[in-house]
Amino acid sequence: MVFLQPVVIALALFSFLSEALPALQPRDADFASLRGLTTVSRDRSGKKGDPVDKYFHESTFHPHYDGRFAQRVVSYDTRRTHLTHLMQTYLKTMHGIRAETWIMHGSLLGWWWNRKIMPWDSDVDVQISEQSMTFLADFYNMTVHHYDLPGVKGGRNYLLEVNPHYKNGSTDDRLNVIDARWIDTETGLFIDITTLRRNETAEALGLKGHMMCKDKHHYLHKDIFPLRDSVFESMPVKIPFAYSQLLEEEYGPRALTRTEFEHHHFDTKKMEWVLMDTNEKNLIIDERPFRGAKPHRLGPGGSGGGGTSINLRDPDTEVMHVPGSALEIS
Repeated sequence: MVFLQPVVIALALFSFLSEALPALQPRDADFASLRGLTTVSRDRSGKKGDPVDKYFHESTFHPHYDGRFAQRVVSYDTRRTHLTHLMQTYLKTMHGIRAETWIMHGSLLGWWWNRKIMPWDSDVDVQISEQSMTFLADFYNMTVHHYDLPGVKGGRNYLLEVNPHYKNGSTDDRLNVIDARWIDTETGLFIDITTLRRNETAEALGLKGHMMCKDKHHYLHKDIFPLRDSVFESMPVKIPFAYSQLLEEEYGPRALTRTEFEHHHFDTKKMEWVLMDTNEKNLIIDERPFRGAKPHRLGPGGSGGGGTSINLRDPDTEVMHVPGSALEIS
């Protein structure tokens, strides 16, 4: 039995852990300001080619890596391990500071199948309440969280970075739909954090209970809340109340039954997505197309191709009690 033990370090230049709470400034933490935290010698972010108003700059070689911390795409097995640790440390941290967050999109689909990140995914998607997003911005922006992880010599550092444009809830701000990121400083892999907000446009029309994110996903309050308790990557997690309905709306009904996708087959005995050809590990297996495309193309419910299906009943949500100290990872 091993434990995740966090140590939080505030970056002196950007820390918001002070008596006064200064307003976030619309500037990014550039490569030079992260020296000592990043291990790479060259900035491979897309900053130079991005519009000036864009805050987060994905790498020049892949949209799911932060080029300030990465020089290349990591291998299939390495990515899976790092994403697992990325998710575990994020959930542990958010629980510790009492921030309200839950998994969504492809991560929720992975939860549906076997409570794990799908092996072809290269990022993780979560949502957070508006109140908790403000809390992160005021007290935890640009904090580094060190975790001692099983089998990882010296542990690993994770950076929580808040986009100062999070205060702008308009969908017109298309360059800044991601409100914050939880970043693995060793590989550049990250978790996208988006804020769930009241839909003020709908409210002005007299429509109650309508919610939205800046990435143009729309929900009803009753579909998200009350959040359910479950487990994801061996950690306690929150999931939206109407999870199966939300998944079908985003990915199509077949996403919940199709057992072949992205060179993988779902083994119902092992309850695992298994590569059909191990040589496929050399491919960059990933979600595609990326953000902005039709949502149902991103998961196993896509309309293209053949594939086989099975019928599964809705998985019961599971409750894991969180002990008072560190969370156990078996």
